[in-house]
Amino acid sequence: MKRVGFVMKLIPGNEAEYKRRHDEIWPELSAELAARGIRDYTIYLHRETGMLFATQKLTENNTVDELPQTAIMKKWWAYMGDLMETNPDSSPVVIPLEEVFHAD
Repeated sequence: MKRVGFVMKLIPGNEAEYKRRHDEIWPELSAELAARGIRDYTIYLHRETGMLFATQKLTENNTVDELPQTAIMKKWWAYMGDLMETNPDSSPVVIPLEEVFHAD
C-alpha cells in the first residue's frame, strides 16, 4: 500500500462543525472511498492554526484520481465548502506532503 499525507485549512470557528459532519459521514461516501482504494483514512486538527493533517493508505490498484468526477464527492465538497478553504470547483485546497520518515 502507498501512504499519502496532505494538509487542508479550516476557516476559523468551524472546528466543532467540521468534526460533527465527519462524525456523521454519509455511508455512501464511505463506500465510495473504500471502492476507490482508500484505507486507514485519518484527519487530525491542529487547533491553533486550523490546519487539518490527513493520512491515508491507497491500495495498489486504487482509482482515487477518479473521485473528483463522482457525484457523491461533488456533493460532499459542496456540503463542506462553507467550513474550509476551497478551490473554484468547491474541492478543498489540498497541499500534498512529502514522506520523509516512516517506521512500523
